Amino acid sequence: MKQDLGPWLVIAALALFPVGPAIAAEGASEPAALGRIVRLGTRLDGIVGADAKLEKLADGYAWLEGPVWLRREGALLFSDVPNNVIHRYHPESGVSVFMQPSGYTGTAPFTGSAPGSNGLAIDPISGRLVICQHGDRRVVRMETDGSKTILAERYEGKRLNSPNDAVFRANGDLYFTDPPFGLPQGFKDPGKELPMSGVYRLPPGGELTLLVQDLTAPNGLAFSPDGKTLYLSDSDPDRPAWYYFEVREDDGGLENRRLFADALPFAAGRKGAPDGIKVDREGYVFAAGPGGVYIFAPDGEHLGTIETGVPTANLAFGNDGSMLYITAETTLYRISLLTVGAGF
Repeated sequence: MKQDLGPWLVIAALALFPVGPAIAAEGASEPAALGRIVRLGTRLDGIVGADAKLEKLADGYAWLEGPVWLRREGALLFSDVPNNVIHRYHPESGVSVFMQPSGYTGTAPFTGSAPGSNGLAIDPISGRLVICQHGDRRVVRMETDGSKTILAERYEGKRLNSPNDAVFRANGDLYFTDPPFGLPQGFKDPGKELPMSGVYRLPPGGELTLLVQDLTAPNGLAFSPDGKTLYLSDSDPDRPAWYYFEVREDDGGLENRRLFADALPFAAGRKGAPDGIKVDREGYVFAAGPGGVYIFAPDGEHLGTIETGVPTANLAFGNDGSMLYITAETTLYRISLLTVGAGF
C-alpha cells in the first residue's frame, strides 16, 4: 500500500499513501473510543483525567495534517495532504469539504505524493486563515471574500521548498518551517532552489527573515504562553528531537537553542517522527510524534503519552480549549482534557 519514496519522505514527510478519494464522515455519528493513555506518574493526572478516552471522529483519508480550530464557527479544519483537500469537522454535522484544491492549484498533474495544504493557522489580529501550501510552495492567507493573498513565496529571490507548519505570535508575527517534504523528490528534487530547510519569521507588512538554517528537517512549532519561548521539532531520522529557543523581544529573532527532549528513544520500534506541537496555558507541551502524542512538563519531564499506535502528525485545542483534536495517519481523533490550550 505504501510507496517507496526514500527514507526522508518515509520518516519525515510521511505522505506515503496513494492518492485516492478520501472516505469522509458525512454527518455526525457517535465517536468510537480506542487507544490508551500511558501515565509515567501522578503529574499527568491533572492534565488527562482518569476517565479520558481517545475518540475516533473520521477515518479513511490518505495522510492528515494541520488541524486548526475556528472559534467563530465552532468547527475544526484539517488537511488531507495527498488528496489536496482541507476538510471541515463540526460536532453536529460531521465532516465536509472546505477547500479543494488546497495546496496545489496548477493545471499540470502533480508528480509527487504530497501536493496539498499542510499546516493551518489563524491570524490572531484579523482572524483569517493562513495556509501552508506544499504544491504551490508558498504561504497564503484566505481573505473574507474567499480570495487568497500570498504572504511568502520566495526568500532572496528563490522559491521556498514547501512550507510545512506555521504559528503566530500574539503580536501578529508569523513563523513557519520550510522543509522539502512536499517536493516530488524531497531533498533531491531538481526543482529545489534553497540549500537549507529554513525557519522563517514574517511580521505584518514586513520582510521575510530567515531565523534557523542549520536543522535538517524543521517541522512543527509552537510558542510558550508568554511568547518568550519557541518550541520546534526536527524530523531528522538520525537525530529526531524537540528543541526550544529564546525569542528576542526587540526583533522576534531566535537564540540559545537547546534540546528540550530527545525523540530517538520514542522512535525505537515505532513509525513516525517529531511533528506538530501545541502548548497549554500552563506551559505543558503536547508533541505529536511516533505512535502518539507525548506530553511534557515545561521543565522537559515526559509525563505520559496519548497512544494512537500510528505515526501522529499534528494536533489542535478546540471547543472551549479543553478538547484536543489529533490527526494521526488516516484518522481524526479527539480527547477531552482537564487543561486548556494556550490562547483560550
